[in-house]
Amino acid sequence: MKYEPVIGMEVHVELNTTSKMFCGCSADFFGVAPNTHVCPICLGLPGTLPVINQRAVEYTIMTGLALNCEIQPHNVFARKNYFYPDLPKGYQISQYELPLCRDGYIDIEPEDAVEPKRIRIRRAHLEEDTGKLTHVNNHSLVDLNRAGVPLLEIVTEADINSADEAYAYVSKLRQLVRYLGVSTGDMEKGAMRCEVNLSLKDADTGQWGTKVEIKNLNSFRSVRNAIAYEIERQTNVLNDGGVIEQVTRGWDENRGVTFLQRTKEGDTGYRYFPEPDLPPLDLEPAWIETIKAALPELPQAKIARYVHDYGLTKKEAATLAEDRAVAEFYDKVVTAASDTSEVTPKLISNWVSGELFFLLGEHQVDVTGLKIRPEQLVTLIKLVCADTINQNAAKKVLRVMFETGRSPEELVNELGLQQISDKSQLIPLVQQILADNPDAIVQFKGGKETIINFLVGQVMRVTRGKANPQLAVQVLREQLQQ
Repeated sequence: MKYEPVIGMEVHVELNTTSKMFCGCSADFFGVAPNTHVCPICLGLPGTLPVINQRAVEYTIMTGLALNCEIQPHNVFARKNYFYPDLPKGYQISQYELPLCRDGYIDIEPEDAVEPKRIRIRRAHLEEDTGKLTHVNNHSLVDLNRAGVPLLEIVTEADINSADEAYAYVSKLRQLVRYLGVSTGDMEKGAMRCEVNLSLKDADTGQWGTKVEIKNLNSFRSVRNAIAYEIERQTNVLNDGGVIEQVTRGWDENRGVTFLQRTKEGDTGYRYFPEPDLPPLDLEPAWIETIKAALPELPQAKIARYVHDYGLTKKEAATLAEDRAVAEFYDKVVTAASDTSEVTPKLISNWVSGELFFLLGEHQVDVTGLKIRPEQLVTLIKLVCADTINQNAAKKVLRVMFETGRSPEELVNELGLQQISDKSQLIPLVQQILADNPDAIVQFKGGKETIINFLVGQVMRVTRGKANPQLAVQVLREQLQQ
């Protein structure tokens, strides 16, 4: 390639606080009537004074620690001055020179990557969100319910070099904020919004091209597709002898193209200056250490533990660690099985990521609403290991457990699903099946080993799925040999 993409990202994350950043209004604005969660402070009325939301600061520190950032005990809020209809004060309270978090990193693993790649985090700082504009019939409506909601802005260095890397970065970031419980990360609802700064570097000379900004990407798909399109667009312009202009572009999901929003002639010039109504924020180092000590085990640490301690593959471990609630349920099942050597972490992993995931997906629920208790799943797996029930019967029992929360032993007895593991019971059944299928005997003697699968199916049909499959194969082979 003649050109190498150089990409930096700015991601805005709505924080899950009860109240707004600088006032007591509810921060819940989804599905709420316009302009009902507002007060003189977030409306920017004269004479009002902001008060810092401590929980928002705590959530920012948690995220900064998870991103391996340096937490600055001394930081300052600033006024970012610009005029727009959704900004009631005419400025946004943000941070600039002295943010809460700086100089961090996050390791990503794009698909087909040989090894992880490190993306440096330049800064992560707190600010207040703006309102929302709705354009209808040649006029605009302003809803200020969102104005003042705590917003965490995370800015990377220009370390991303492809659409796939950007996709992996945003995915990892959303996983982290969800693990920490600081945000839903719901991109469709605007709880996480992405902006991309992209230029092409000449691979021969190393000279960087002009930066283009792509605004308000609100899905993983949009991030990947917009970047892929913009790389192709800029490449074509340069190959045709054109010049890339410094502009802001939007993304049209329906047409699959970026489009011009406005031109830029250099620095916007927000005229930042320290917020005069807020004193410098000096954090006690002991408080920062308390927050650090309370952080949950993060995904990468869980994956490493599952691989090292439980013998899972990296893929199996990553599947279980993807969602914090799933990982916590898995850990509880492993703990509940600690008194038995038969129910191994590997076996539990197969049941959770297999049958349990299937039922969760089928019913469109998450693991937090699961009626099955960890010890009940261990009991079910024990019944399979002890040959009390077979795999198919266990799946039937698990489904009823999922729907009712009842114990597996009770259901096995009630449904009559005990496995037939007595050889003397299977021999006459097998003999009758062979008598009814003489062609199968001929095929087996002719060397068609796969016919055994058909015969096992007949055994399972006659026993209504209660025969021990391994024992059925053994008895069939013995009878066929005779």
